[in-house]
Amino acid sequence: MEVRASEPKGDEAMLWMKAKRGIQHLNLYVSVVGMFLLIPLMLLTTGDVMSRGFFNKPIPGIVEISEYMLATLILLGIAYTQQVKGHVGVSFFVSRLSPRGQTACQMITTLFSMFIFTIVVWEGLIVGIEERTVSDMLRIPQYPFRLLVALGGFLLWLELLIDLIDLIGKIKRRA
Repeated sequence: MEVRASEPKGDEAMLWMKAKRGIQHLNLYVSVVGMFLLIPLMLLTTGDVMSRGFFNKPIPGIVEISEYMLATLILLGIAYTQQVKGHVGVSFFVSRLSPRGQTACQMITTLFSMFIFTIVVWEGLIVGIEERTVSDMLRIPQYPFRLLVALGGFLLWLELLIDLIDLIGKIKRRA
């Protein structure tokens, strides 16, 4: 009976692909949760505008609810937007570089973004945990929305990590 040593590189690649797929599915599902807030946000805003226009009486607290729903929608969708490369990018300078230079610039930008979002996640956790205030009119606690900053930032950080590992793989394939 012959015993073969398994190739750790193949196992690591398979594990990485599963982790990558898991993170991307998680970000998709989280963004779908945020997207479900879009229709109620639209209906509430429309109702408030109609109430103001026809009866000269706004719906109380609608501004607070709209702010929280919009923040939730944005924070839960930011990582998925990175996943599908939907963020705005200006490539005027970078497009003139060689493919290797473009990859190097992308790596630097990704590392810098990861550093910034590490700070955002850390501060979001600290502020969210310490937050004890409530909204002015409806008395909605603010801490869940502050913690949402940390969650959205962490999910974006994971997407940036995926991008960084893919860029490193791209450089290794070229070498």
